[in-house]
Amino acid sequence: MMLVIDVTKGMQTQSAECLVIGQIACRKLIVVLNKTDLLPEGKRQAAIDRMAKKMQRTLENTKFRGAPVIPVAAKPGGPDAPETEAPQGIPELIELLVSQISIPTRDPSGPFLMSVDHCFSIKGQGTVMTGTILSGSVSLGDSVEIPALKVVRKVKSMQMFHTPVSSAVQGDRLGICVTQFDPKLLERGLVCAPESLHTVHAALISVEKIPYFRGPLQTKAKFHITVGHETVMGRVMFFSPAPDSLDREPVLDSFDFSREYLFQEQYLCPGPAEADAAEATEKAGQASAGCCPRQQWALVEFEKPVTCPRLCLVIGSRLDADIHANTCRLAFHGVLLHGLGDRDYAESALPALRVYKLKQKHGVVERVLDDHSVIGRSLFKKETNIQLFVGLRVHLSTGELGVIDSAFGQSGKFKVHIPGGLSPESKKILTSALKKRGRAGRGEAAKPEEAERLEPAQPVGLSLSFKRYVFDAHKRMVQSP
Repeated sequence: MMLVIDVTKGMQTQSAECLVIGQIACRKLIVVLNKTDLLPEGKRQAAIDRMAKKMQRTLENTKFRGAPVIPVAAKPGGPDAPETEAPQGIPELIELLVSQISIPTRDPSGPFLMSVDHCFSIKGQGTVMTGTILSGSVSLGDSVEIPALKVVRKVKSMQMFHTPVSSAVQGDRLGICVTQFDPKLLERGLVCAPESLHTVHAALISVEKIPYFRGPLQTKAKFHITVGHETVMGRVMFFSPAPDSLDREPVLDSFDFSREYLFQEQYLCPGPAEADAAEATEKAGQASAGCCPRQQWALVEFEKPVTCPRLCLVIGSRLDADIHANTCRLAFHGVLLHGLGDRDYAESALPALRVYKLKQKHGVVERVLDDHSVIGRSLFKKETNIQLFVGLRVHLSTGELGVIDSAFGQSGKFKVHIPGGLSPESKKILTSALKKRGRAGRGEAAKPEEAERLEPAQPVGLSLSFKRYVFDAHKRMVQSP
């Protein structure tokens, strides 16, 4: 990557965003200080040295620490200067690029996929699509698909750097000529082997927050999602491993539908970088774990479908933020692990995604019925259908385990059966220092039935914990065995 900096201005907001993208997508960096011709000649070298040191300090905490910095004047005198003005420092830049670049091994196997960056027509020839082959190979006469348009065409001719060729492989820059295709339909995008790419309406991605983005990443928030050449709006839902799998080794190339995941109100950030991290952790039900998960994911639901390969880079941004504000608009990045291609994915695919919310309700024991039964209250609202909760386990603060047996009256009270019976200590707590309820305290005589409703002075708590799966249409409540 070449990071081009105006030497008279230094790092600007978009320069910083380019550096962030470089950290995500590139392994090596060269900093190019441009417009050196605008510096006063007598002070030019000192100004270049100052800016070079400043850039090195900027790179200190990135993976590009120690990257080379080179001064140039790509167009001395600016855009209106005569063409006779020769660029300064460009031969040295080319020499530096050659020394820094390593040629990767090219693999011709796998399905053909090409990233198209330009599309135009040539009279009498057809439509030419130019770009870079990302994977596989292509030959004259092959059929290729423009997947975003569901159009398949045969390769009529091909050129590499104005030279006709009969085949090309991964890494090659290539122009492909096809016929009967309107170039206005494709400015940028992908071309591939027929039926090798799918259009997706939603996707499961691994997620990593970009540390320079201020503020939390909230579930249900909308972001600009960039996948390949496309940027579309998408709504996100964050989730993490179940609490017993927080330290599980991250898996970066697949998504496991057989596992359970914990819903998160927002992305969880480690350490003190986020002041509200502890609160977010508690919200997500992981307060007891006391640590951040090693891997987090998001379900991204696109406002319009996108066509992309699996395992492609995904970047989430807030491009609606003020470009002149000194803030990073890039929020998170990740890898697309699984695309949901069915338009009705919410009904057909999402129920297989076992993301759950941990629910906890708290109430108190109002009174004892017998050694194996108590009446509880304050766990449900008056209008709650308690029948839905019958059979669920509750814990008494005195240590006993109970089961919700039935509703008791019409005010949200309920009967709890305690299979093991109340211990003598619990009975003592529940029956000691009883006080009368009702209106007796206001100088009125309590009615006989109110006088019998006695409750302990020190309340005994009841707690109900259960899971509710986010994509379960029946909204069932599940308790672990």
